[in-house]
Amino acid sequence: MTGRPVPDAELDEALALVNDHREGPGAASRLSAPSGAPAAAQPTATAPAPAASPASASTPAPSPRSEAPGKHRHATPWPAARARAARAPRPGAAATPVALDQALGLILAAPLTALTDLPSFDTSAMDGWVVAGPGPWDVRAEGILAGHGRPEPLTDGEAVRIATGARIPQDATAVLRSEHGRTDDNGRLHAGREVVPGQDIRPRGQECRSGDQLLPRGALVTPAVLGLAAAAGYDTLPTLRRPRAEVLVLGDELLTEGLPREGLIRDALGPMLPPWLRALGAEVIAVRRLGDDAEALHKAITTSDADLIVTTGGTASGPVDHVHPTLNRIGAELLVDGVAVRPGHPMLLARIRPDQHLVGLPGNPLAAVSGLLTLAEPVLRTLSGRGNQAAYTAPVRDDVQGHPHDTRLVPVTLRSEHAVPLHFNGPAMLRGIAAADALVVVPPGGAHQEQELEILDLPWALMASDGGVCFT
Repeated sequence: MTGRPVPDAELDEALALVNDHREGPGAASRLSAPSGAPAAAQPTATAPAPAASPASASTPAPSPRSEAPGKHRHATPWPAARARAARAPRPGAAATPVALDQALGLILAAPLTALTDLPSFDTSAMDGWVVAGPGPWDVRAEGILAGHGRPEPLTDGEAVRIATGARIPQDATAVLRSEHGRTDDNGRLHAGREVVPGQDIRPRGQECRSGDQLLPRGALVTPAVLGLAAAAGYDTLPTLRRPRAEVLVLGDELLTEGLPREGLIRDALGPMLPPWLRALGAEVIAVRRLGDDAEALHKAITTSDADLIVTTGGTASGPVDHVHPTLNRIGAELLVDGVAVRPGHPMLLARIRPDQHLVGLPGNPLAAVSGLLTLAEPVLRTLSGRGNQAAYTAPVRDDVQGHPHDTRLVPVTLRSEHAVPLHFNGPAMLRGIAAADALVVVPPGGAHQEQELEILDLPWALMASDGGVCFT
């Protein structure tokens, strides 16, 4: 497993926060209900017990914004949905030259080839003396500093002081480090150890030759890449622009501030989705709150110039669920209409134009996260030019209950080479995912302790290990 192990103290604190509602002495050995179960049944998430049968899973009556079991009988299997989403858009746009100080986080649109030899001349790897021939050596009065032109050649028996990075004079034999040499009363230099020809000299082209490929197309521009590009002679980099994303938040019941009241609830997705999309490589150009207004939704979709439109809620079949009717009205092509995954199975993916797609997320927060990682992430990965990421697995520390027929995505934290399932993993809950490093992919029927399961890293999990998180 290659995920980030969480320090014990950090994990214990996280587990205490998300697992402190166990009910009774046997709660630690009970499994969570499937994602369709009532929210009140969710705090107990894992235990070594057999997976529940369809008859044993209690299912609430669907509401206009519920996941409406049975409405997506022809749902796409979860792996197929992700693969279809990755193939849906055209790969990244044409290359755009970007100045080095603006290229961080972008994707290379062409291979990075060296514009010069590195180093471009023989240089000293250490402070000391550069010597010619066998010692002892007569030391010249003047020294050689970095950044100066070609120095005078040396003759056998001569030495000259040299700084790290300075150019090596013609006919030099080696560099003698400052701590390995001494001068006598006559100013002659003596070596304290054997001098090997070429020692502490970085020869021209040691790292690369002009024209060598340094990085392939599709590489992420990191701080180290910026340094390499500068050293190799670049002022700008050929990059792919970030895909543009727009978020449409639907629902009359959503508040943007204050406490829930009078049947209204706080909007959790409006604050959460934009930084999450940025962490996935998108440029978020707008976040609009439309309520349950079919005409407003139609206008927002048809006037958007985003590469990816992301809607929240309205993907089921209730009286105010306008996403399907709107997509039908504008002649959009449904590529994925429901996914066999819990939570989040009413998610969808549509092609509006050849260069524009829409991902419809369920309105429940964790179900929306499921949709984001199932459909939006593969679309953005293709649009931004990122290659496919190799899947990796980890053994689960505990048994994890599965859905009888669908894949489950369960928040986990990574500890001591294990994925530890977290409580509060119902479709309307964010408490588990807030303490998580990743989601674990649970196959239909569930998983047993120590079973290897696929891990979906959260985009900020590794960055959080050093105390800083970046969403840009």
